[in-house]
Amino acid sequence: MKSPLYDWHQLASAKLADFGGWDMPIEYPKGVAGFSGGTLAEHAAVRERVGIFDVSHLGKISVKGAGSTAFVNTMVTNDLNRIAPGSAQYNLFCNEDGGVIDDLIVYEFADDDIFIIPNASNCAKVAEGLAEKAPSGIEVLNIHQDFAVLALQGPDSEKVLNNLGLTLNLEYMSFTKTKLPGYENLGDVIICRTGYSGEFGYELLPDWNSAESLWKLLVAEIAKFDGRVCGLGARDTLRTEMGYPLHGHELSLDITPVQASASWAVVLAKENFRGKAALEAEKTAGAKRVLRALKCNDRGIPRAGMSVLDNKGEAIGEVTSGTFSPTLKIGIALALIKPEFKVGDLVQVDVRGRLSSATVVKAPFVASHVR
Repeated sequence: MKSPLYDWHQLASAKLADFGGWDMPIEYPKGVAGFSGGTLAEHAAVRERVGIFDVSHLGKISVKGAGSTAFVNTMVTNDLNRIAPGSAQYNLFCNEDGGVIDDLIVYEFADDDIFIIPNASNCAKVAEGLAEKAPSGIEVLNIHQDFAVLALQGPDSEKVLNNLGLTLNLEYMSFTKTKLPGYENLGDVIICRTGYSGEFGYELLPDWNSAESLWKLLVAEIAKFDGRVCGLGARDTLRTEMGYPLHGHELSLDITPVQASASWAVVLAKENFRGKAALEAEKTAGAKRVLRALKCNDRGIPRAGMSVLDNKGEAIGEVTSGTFSPTLKIGIALALIKPEFKVGDLVQVDVRGRLSSATVVKAPFVASHVR
């Protein structure tokens, strides 16, 4: 599958790779518009100024009909009654065993109009799962290629939109549907104060066919702030520094929200939702492994799948995500380990046969500026 910006990425000499069946840019080694490129430069731009990502591979699902909010609320772990139309909410879509089919963002346009953004590879599964349980009168549609998703992230992102004539004053996790002044031909654009970088930012959802035109406007505008066009490599280092989960790493059918320290997105007080009984039982019994953040004390760079050991050399878990932190200039990781290991404890990571010392720390690794 290809993003509506695929040709643009190729012309920009992006390094492309498969993400959930989509050819997406990892980085722009040669840079764009005369600016330096590569994952480190792209990461720094988002932390310090502004960057833009094409994340159109993310799924899109429409749920419409009377009672759509109430129906979707029985299928996700968080509580949609806690938000109002114009707001979005992070959610987990579980099976009856508490395994995570996907994590996703639910947008509430109205009680009868719900819009969902799941991960690329799981969009069809989520759409099928919802359609299978939807009562009469509620229509579930997989509209994966109806909208593009452009993530504008970084402290200067609001200024970029202001320069395009938009003054939105959106609270975190709220959204609006609007037109760009002077560019009404692009049609309506959904703009939400969300992101995956830990910085102040927005996600813009234009119509699929208008995406390239909007993208070019944004690329020209971020250049005025020494911004960067960013690939998914920087998106991954940014999200790891924040301790944000990635499905297939920190969340999966075998990794429950209780294990992944995502219980904040599970409202057990809600009357009923799929997976509730299993998650309630696991929380009561106590998870046998939990997600912890690890910060290396030496030059070791942890990677997913590496073993985590105690100081006696006994295996206590496994790294789920690991990278070199461009901000901290040191190796960091998220790992599922035995729950008795707490913040401040020393552990070891087997980095290709060499033991690297690490400390259990509290995520995020760097300060969050999403609000």
